[in-house]
Amino acid sequence: MSNRPAIEFRLPGRRALVTGGGSGIGLAAAALLARSGARVAINDLPGEALTRLAEGLADQGLSIEVVPGDLSQSSTARAVALGALEALGGGLDYLINNVGAPGTRTPIPAHDLDALSDDFWDRMLRVNLLSAFWMTKALAGALKESGGAVVNTVSVSAFGGGASSTAYATAKAGLVGLTRELARGLAPAVRVNGIAPGLVNSNWQCSFGDLDALARASVPLGRVGEPEDYAELIVYLCAGAAYVTGEVIPITGGLRI
Repeated sequence: MSNRPAIEFRLPGRRALVTGGGSGIGLAAAALLARSGARVAINDLPGEALTRLAEGLADQGLSIEVVPGDLSQSSTARAVALGALEALGGGLDYLINNVGAPGTRTPIPAHDLDALSDDFWDRMLRVNLLSAFWMTKALAGALKESGGAVVNTVSVSAFGGGASSTAYATAKAGLVGLTRELARGLAPAVRVNGIAPGLVNSNWQCSFGDLDALARASVPLGRVGEPEDYAELIVYLCAGAAYVTGEVIPITGGLRI
């Protein structure tokens, strides 16, 4: 399959922040935005990996600012938001709340309640739900000024389980509700939508076994989704979809039909 996107966007002058932009869907969205002419900042956990990523993007001719920070803390989220605004020249058009984490390397069965400790629940809710609220709250003024858009990366597990854990699926279900409430609260100036990915070919920390075999058996389109598949919908919800808000769109290759 070609890496060339089926849709081309022209976004010169637009400013975007992608959280969890160091890999997978977030990185693909940041790269597509940058190739489309937008000024882009990415957030991810601080460290050498993020520094090397920025250098690699520069080698590809993509000028992307890096704003590191752990968004599981509200104070850090606010600092990242302010740092992104500074890096992007003081304004923001698009916020992609993509940061997320499974918190476990192997799925925790729904019946294993003892594995869901208070600390695990706290981490899952902070990373996968509260971070989106904190970032949107901190950047709401800039987004209203630009008439911008927010896109949240949810998960198909929000609609029926099957995720890395009950805590993860519940946090993502909460993100569906948050998407709708933010859409109500920020309207009409700002649109807020979400995507709900199915199988993703990325370096996700939790292993679900042979995804290719699973896709061949259960996905009508017969393959695992590539990060670019999801990025294309994210950017469309930012730059187009002028009459769409409060929606969470599953993108699964038909996995749940």
